[in-house]
Amino acid sequence: MLDLLAAGAPAEQLAAEPARSRAGGAAAADAAWIEETTEVALSVRRVLDQYRRREAELVALFDTAGDLAGLRDLDAVLRAIVRRARTLLGTDIAYLTLNDPLAHDTFMRVTDGSVSAAFQQLRLAMGEGLGGLVAQTARPYASTDYRTDQRFHHTGTIDDGVAEEGLRGILGVPLRVGQEIIGVLFAADRAPREFTPEAIALLGSLADHAAVAIDSARLLEETRSTLTRLEAANATARAHSQALHRASDAHDRLTKLVLRGAGIDDVAAEIAALLGGGVAVHDTDGSELARSGTGPVTASAESLAASHTDGRAVYADAVWTCAVLAGNEALGSIVLTGRADLPEADRSLFERAALVTAMLLMMRRSVAETEDRVRGELLDDLLVDPVASARWDGGSLTLRARRLGVDLARPHAVAVLDCEPALRLRLAAETARRARGLGGLAGTRHGHVVLLAPGDVPGALARTLAADLARTLGAPVTVGAAGPGHGPEHLAALHAEALRCLTALHALDRTGEGADIAELGFIGVLLGDRADVGTYVERVLGPVLAYDAERGTELVRTLRAYYDHGAALSRAKDALHVHVNTVVQRLDRVAQLLGPDWNTPSRALETHLALRLHQLARGTDGG
Repeated sequence: MLDLLAAGAPAEQLAAEPARSRAGGAAAADAAWIEETTEVALSVRRVLDQYRRREAELVALFDTAGDLAGLRDLDAVLRAIVRRARTLLGTDIAYLTLNDPLAHDTFMRVTDGSVSAAFQQLRLAMGEGLGGLVAQTARPYASTDYRTDQRFHHTGTIDDGVAEEGLRGILGVPLRVGQEIIGVLFAADRAPREFTPEAIALLGSLADHAAVAIDSARLLEETRSTLTRLEAANATARAHSQALHRASDAHDRLTKLVLRGAGIDDVAAEIAALLGGGVAVHDTDGSELARSGTGPVTASAESLAASHTDGRAVYADAVWTCAVLAGNEALGSIVLTGRADLPEADRSLFERAALVTAMLLMMRRSVAETEDRVRGELLDDLLVDPVASARWDGGSLTLRARRLGVDLARPHAVAVLDCEPALRLRLAAETARRARGLGGLAGTRHGHVVLLAPGDVPGALARTLAADLARTLGAPVTVGAAGPGHGPEHLAALHAEALRCLTALHALDRTGEGADIAELGFIGVLLGDRADVGTYVERVLGPVLAYDAERGTELVRTLRAYYDHGAALSRAKDALHVHVNTVVQRLDRVAQLLGPDWNTPSRALETHLALRLHQLARGTDGG
């Protein structure tokens, strides 16, 4: 027996010895002694088996502890624990479920030995089935045959999964972290089985290791996540610091440029170099002030409005647009091209550039306003009475004008501008800006805006001003002009004539137009101080006079006879001693030369007056 025990013989071989001795003819006393000895040997065998089993369990627990010490992959550790549970308990299958605190149920996490896909995807509500009861009560439960065990709340889903896997005997123990139950560890057989207290204790030990593994993995993941967030926060802080440093450095560079007296062109070039793109700066009316590294480009009205509202740069139509603002007042815009991708740091830098541009434009405006005041004062002095102007011209006026870049020896026109009262301040500012561009002077006098500009075509100047300023202000602008004049002694008279022209435009219901006295027809002849009768006659009758001079016809004489006899064809043909058809033919020719509306009331008045003036100029009574 000792030899058999030493050789590790199984219990079956030990139990067979009494029968073998009896078969060999042993005496009754010897057979009884052999049976007693066999019982002792079997008892020793059971103790040795328990030690070996306990040794295997301890080895498995130590291996599990080692796995936990080198925890790298939670799934791998959990799979090893489940596999050891299945091996040590000698079951067909082992599996582990975890609680879901959001869904308030428990779900399958790891399986070993499972063959059913439905079983591997089971979810159990708290209190349902054996596992749900363990998860809810935090106590181990064992069932010799789950199918017939009525201690548990059976559901169709759970029973179907268990039946598909073929499970009968099931043992479940809780996974506990402190007072919290996080899941359940199971061992199960496909045949009925009674689980011993030793088996329950062993599975509980493995469950404790599994719980430690899960908690350690959670803490490790939280640590890693925290480190990742800290690294991201540090990276963000570094990037933010770098962006702030870069933006501050760029702001300093641009500010120094402005303080050194650099122009808008220099600032635009510096912004383009800082951002690696093209830059264009525009005034409030869209006119280009400066451009660097790009072709002509303008900001869309929608982008500019959005930037004005949000105070940030806006990307649209392949360009970045930023409104240049002083508070809520728009000073212009800045456009960046060639940078479809503009990180937040560069976008902030672009917006800082707009602030510096605003500062530069404000300084320019301040200088311009000062210059406009000086120009306005000079213009006011020039428009006083002509005697004083002539007296002062030998001294200060011409010199003051020359210092402002205005040569009064050149021909100049005077324009008087008017709009609705609420917009007159804007009209004055816009006119002053136009005056600087034209090399002239602007100011206000007697409630009207006045412009003095070099040129010898006052009518064209008036029309251009009326059209352009109406677009800028979004309201009608009426402009009366006079000129040209040479020297300061004529400017007061030109101003008075331009003012009369403005008044006449309003009276003739031509508000929103621009014209000079000559373009008002006979009204201009009556209002003008320097009535040019010949020019007026030529403007009204020019084509007819030229036709008569070329062909020796009598269209002018026929027109005069027609009007002198009350536009009656019969009396006109008697005065001309021709047939009435001849008169009709001549008047048709006049219509071709002067236009189909030549005989409307307003045109007829102009034509009749021009005929009289032409007759007076010739000093004759006949055609």
